[in-house]
Parts: sequence; C-alpha cells; structure tokens
Amino acid sequence: MNPSFTTGEPYSADEIVAAMTRLHSESERYLLGIPPAEFAAPQGEKWSPAEHVRHLAKSTYPLVGALGLPKLLLGLRFGRANVPSKRFTELRETYRTMLRETGATAGRFTPAPMALPGDLAAWQQEVLARWRGAVLALAGKIPHWSEGTLDRYRLPHPLLGKLTVREMLLFTVYHNAHHVEQVASRRSA
Repeated sequence: MNPSFTTGEPYSADEIVAAMTRLHSESERYLLGIPPAEFAAPQGEKWSPAEHVRHLAKSTYPLVGALGLPKLLLGLRFGRANVPSKRFTELRETYRTMLRETGATAGRFTPAPMALPGDLAAWQQEVLARWRGAVLALAGKIPHWSEGTLDRYRLPHPLLGKLTVREMLLFTVYHNAHHVEQVASRRSA
C-alpha cells in the first residue's frame, strides 16, 4: 500500500503551521523506515530519497531567512501584493500545470552532487535532521506574521513568479508532500 501524505487545504497561519509540522512528522517517520542504502540510492534515473530531502531543506531555508527580514525591506525589494492570496488548491493546480507544461527542474535548488559517507545510517539521520530543522525554523517564523501581512508582502518563486508570503507558505506545504509522494510512488512501482 502506498502511503498518502495529505495536506488538507490550509489557509490561516495556524492551519499552515499545523499542516506543515504534521506533514513533516509523517514524512520523516516514513523516510526513516527506508533502509539507509535505499535512502541513498537513485530511484531508477530519478533522485534518491536523500536527494529529495536535501532539495526540500535547500528550498526551505531561504524562506526562514526571508521571513526573518524586516517587512519594509521585503516590500521595497519585491513590492506589495495588489490581489488576494490564492487558495491552496488553486496554487497547487497552477504549480502542477507549470510543471507539466514547462518541464521545469529544481534549478539552483538541486542538491549538489556528493560522495556518500561510509555510515549511511548516520548520514540518513543527518539529512533528515537538516530538513526537520528547516521546517521547524520556518514554522517558528510564521506566528510573527499577521494574517494581513501574509497577504500584503511578496516573495519570488523561481517558477511561479512573485507570490504572497501566504502563497509561498502554501506552496511549501504542497512541495514537501509532492516530493515525499514521489519517493513513495517510485518505491511501490
């Protein structure tokens, strides 16, 4: 049976934090169940589970930094939103469509090639701990944003363009589920 990493349809800051942390907990539990050698090995011609996790950490940490910047600076750098934030399902479908139509890649968020260490079990723990650190740090920044500021300020997404902070957080919830689902789907194939 293929596990399901459900996101729900979060929208408020509290819902985003709850979905993000619950999904991460479920995902990490699943990924810890993968034998270390399999965790490190490519899935056919696709990324290894470890590369998916390294990608997720690499793409989450910049958001931690961005959400810690003064809001005025974000407004000056990326402008303010003049339309309401999209709902989760609309943003998810826009992203899926862009992936299908453009064949987009991870670009600068691709995990760097590396030689595998001798102790794969310890390395698996380290890779997952780094991702956990990114998710928990991001979840810890969200309560410092009011619902209004989540919709007012924007951040650049490499594929989707400028998103409100709320949309970027919704994307992150979906993005995490998307990658872990890919790992699970390829394992069951």
